[in-house]
Amino acid sequence: MTSDASLPSVTRFQPQHPFDDDRLHEECGVFGIFGTDDAAAHAALGLHALQHRGQEAAGIVAFDGAQFHVHRSLGLVSDVFASEAVMDRLAGPAAIGHNRYATTGDTVRRNVQPIFVETDMGGLALAHNGNLTNAHMVRKDLVKHGAIFQSTSDTEIIVHLVALSDMND
Repeated sequence: MTSDASLPSVTRFQPQHPFDDDRLHEECGVFGIFGTDDAAAHAALGLHALQHRGQEAAGIVAFDGAQFHVHRSLGLVSDVFASEAVMDRLAGPAAIGHNRYATTGDTVRRNVQPIFVETDMGGLALAHNGNLTNAHMVRKDLVKHGAIFQSTSDTEIIVHLVALSDMND
């Protein structure tokens, strides 16, 4: 018979970095569709199917060929898009939607995606899943050069970078 003192000690692996953890981690859900008259309705159904990816907020930006239509709010997809009037306003054959699972930024309406902006190149709607590893540094540099941020979301950094880019890049 052996004593416990003679057994080798086993240390359980404790991941120090998120990439070292082999478990599945769900983050935001993103859904896009093009080529159907009721794209926003399809996007809402897609977001409903992706509800497990984020339950804090949801948003859809639709494009009717001439203008963008935006609806974003805190809450579950079934609540955010329950109103027929809301869905009627989201007209067009193209739409992008987003379910929010906050990994950075506060859970407030201004951080709900997709983010929509008008640039000198036209309208831009962007939904993003993930975190920018150098967000703080890039945001600080953009502010130093005159950028004004409306949210604390990493996604707005991407919007600023696109707006500053040259169409020929």
